[in-house]
Amino acid sequence: MPAELADPRRTVALACRILANSGLVEDILGHVSVRVGHDRMLVRCRGPQEEGLLFTLHRDVHLVDLDGSGDLPAGWVVPNELPIHGELLRARPEIDAVVHCHPPAVLLAGVEEVPLRPVFGAYHIPAARLAVDGIPVYPRAGLVRRPELGRELVETMGSSTVCLMRGHGITTVGSGAHAVEQAVVRALAVDVLARVSVERARLGDRAADLTAEDLAELPDLGSSFNDLNMWRHHIARLRLAGLALE
Repeated sequence: MPAELADPRRTVALACRILANSGLVEDILGHVSVRVGHDRMLVRCRGPQEEGLLFTLHRDVHLVDLDGSGDLPAGWVVPNELPIHGELLRARPEIDAVVHCHPPAVLLAGVEEVPLRPVFGAYHIPAARLAVDGIPVYPRAGLVRRPELGRELVETMGSSTVCLMRGHGITTVGSGAHAVEQAVVRALAVDVLARVSVERARLGDRAADLTAEDLAELPDLGSSFNDLNMWRHHIARLRLAGLALE
């Protein structure tokens, strides 16, 4: 692996650990990718001694093209759902990272058709803003393992940065120098929104949507605050749990 890809590999590995440590993936399922140039990506693959996303190492992250072809070591394979990554990166040049994971609360909200409404505000501004904007729902619950299914997901997602996949999980994206961090933090925000929404439904769904006056007091605090601070917090949680990468 070229030296210039060492840090992106580490970032993808840390992203996988953060998602698992936060409960957005439970075992060996889920994956993260980051764009390399125009038509390649680093993606979390599965090896002959797979132990799950919580224990992702640099060696689990490999360089492939958008169709999943690359010089993988013996015994390593790309994710079955590589088309999620490849088709999004192909269709949307502004995207630099893709996260796919399976938060249990998102699953419940999707299959029970619990609406992800903007009922809270400053408690979690990024999640509230996602609810205001609306989160598209991909209606199919099968594996997105063929390019045409990946293109269906792309069409459903439109220009959104997040997508709920009913009976399945979520896909989020990020852009720019900290695209992986951004995509991970967006996944965490969707999870917060889904957990509150599922509990709201259990309590009888009496909560009102935010007023226009309160919405006006929910500014976008910027990527440094929303993404990088949250990323550093979750890296610290990995250290506390003894899961930091050396």
